Amino acid sequence: MGRIAVIGAGMGAMAAAARLAVAGHRVVVYERTETYGGAVRRFERDGFAFDTGPGLLPLPAVYRDLFVKTGKQPLEECVELVQVDPSTGHVFADGTRVSLPNASRAGVLAALDAALGADAGVRWGDFLVRAREAWDRTRRPLLEEPLWPNWPVLAEREPYPSVPHKKLLRTRRAGTLAEVAAWELRDARLTALLESHALVYGLDPRATPASAAVLPYMEHAFGTWYVRGGIRELARAVYERCVARRVEFRFGTSVERIVEKDGRVVGVELSGGASRPSGSEGDTFAEADFVVAGVAPGVLDGLLPGAVVRGGDEVPPQPGAASRLTVLLALRGGRPAGVAHRTVVHTVDRAGELDRLFGGHPGVPASPTVVVSRPDDPALVPDAEHEAVTLTVTVPSGAPVSEADVERVLDAAERALPGLRDRLLWHEVRTPADIAEATGAEGGAVPAPALAAGDGRLLHPSNSTRLPGLFTAGSWAHPGGGLPHAGMSGALVAGLIVEGPEFQGSQ
Repeated sequence: MGRIAVIGAGMGAMAAAARLAVAGHRVVVYERTETYGGAVRRFERDGFAFDTGPGLLPLPAVYRDLFVKTGKQPLEECVELVQVDPSTGHVFADGTRVSLPNASRAGVLAALDAALGADAGVRWGDFLVRAREAWDRTRRPLLEEPLWPNWPVLAEREPYPSVPHKKLLRTRRAGTLAEVAAWELRDARLTALLESHALVYGLDPRATPASAAVLPYMEHAFGTWYVRGGIRELARAVYERCVARRVEFRFGTSVERIVEKDGRVVGVELSGGASRPSGSEGDTFAEADFVVAGVAPGVLDGLLPGAVVRGGDEVPPQPGAASRLTVLLALRGGRPAGVAHRTVVHTVDRAGELDRLFGGHPGVPASPTVVVSRPDDPALVPDAEHEAVTLTVTVPSGAPVSEADVERVLDAAERALPGLRDRLLWHEVRTPADIAEATGAEGGAVPAPALAAGDGRLLHPSNSTRLPGLFTAGSWAHPGGGLPHAGMSGALVAGLIVEGPEFQGSQ
């Protein structure tokens, strides 16, 4: 079988590597840093441990499928999956609070009725029915199949069946997530609940197509899961599966250039870690029949100077305008019983936050929406008398972060964690610059999942390229950002290499 060079050891790249190794290929992964996982990292200090990337796993079926297809041990024998309940707590601008149960339609609607008033649950339930229709229409082309050659069909058609809205003698249908909220949910708190699913991916709800309704639907339908020990344990399990399938990893080894000859990939030039054959160029050279690039678009462009990898008829790389600020808190005092694993503290100034995030302003909004993660996991703390808490805020990519910005985040978090500062032992900050260092993405940008409609702005470039033998995997390729999407990109790349261009996706 073939020799395959994989650039980067992110989750999508490793998912592709494991599947390709099982198919009989010789796979070598070149990673410029000293560890695997891409953005899925861990920070440890004084007996505390924190995920610095994603903290929860939606749609675990993607990784269950990976482990079934690549070995005898299923996912649940390699990591401990816990379905968190409640799924999410919410603290709204007016002080209203609600905790939503995990994967329970009746429970969610009852909780919304009790907290927000009669009919709130009905409106949210009706919305979820329409969101399911959007999911059913887009699931295969956006998750399970290679990007269609006629991708403009996905870009032009809005799959969300919005309700007709009459205004000034005109009948209109919602085209954006904000219009769905205003015309169909009709409650500022339900609006905040819906829009939080977009904001976490750095999407402006005022411009994001209504098809983004699939984001809350996925969580509602498939539940929210935690990996005991942190999501970094999932990365560890995928890495170990790769090693068990004889994938070779070369850490601290940068790919300097993808080498082509006669219009096809023939290998990669490296900064170190491989022997150079006679007559090759550069420091070192590794031959390859296929190259899988699990890197950000700007990094890939730098590896192919002057080459035409994508044409005008293909989806351009998603710009990825937003990043994340993460504040890790070591607290004295144990985690109270019954608190939600995840709580969203919503901004008290929606317009100001959106203008700050998407209006070209640097820094953190004056009143940011903060996601508070409080895992019930003894593995993350030195003892039962301490708690490890993670605060996450969406910020513009490349945004500088000051101590005043961090103080604003702590102020907002105190709405969910009263007495936070009295319990604080120390805190660590992870900025967009840290994400850029870990992933190579310019400004620490974090890509969103692929979404239909919106003129294709939220589609991602195809996993295949114009250069034969070169494929792309990971969050910057189809089907986009997020742990399940990255894992699915690996499945698509493996299918395209093993079965060829006729591959039509998973069954």
